Amino acid sequence: MKKILIVGCMIGALASCTSTEKGTAIGAGTGAVIGGAVTNSWGGAAVGAVAGGLVGAAIGESEKRRGYCVYRDRYGRTYEAPCRYR
Repeated sequence: MKKILIVGCMIGALASCTSTEKGTAIGAGTGAVIGGAVTNSWGGAAVGAVAGGLVGAAIGESEKRRGYCVYRDRYGRTYEAPCRYR
């Protein structure tokens, strides 16, 4: 019963977060579990949490501007514009 309450509270806490914060939290949690399972150590779990958090933040950040793509002009500068679908 305690585990169900803890999971429910964690899901409730994530409900009010931005997509970047959600991605960071989910990535860090998943990375910690995978890193700990693979290396069987706390250090591996910590490294997995950091790596997962970084990847999760990047994925969450990309969700902010859905429908926009990053383009590069002929001078090498990048800019965002609505995606051109073929």
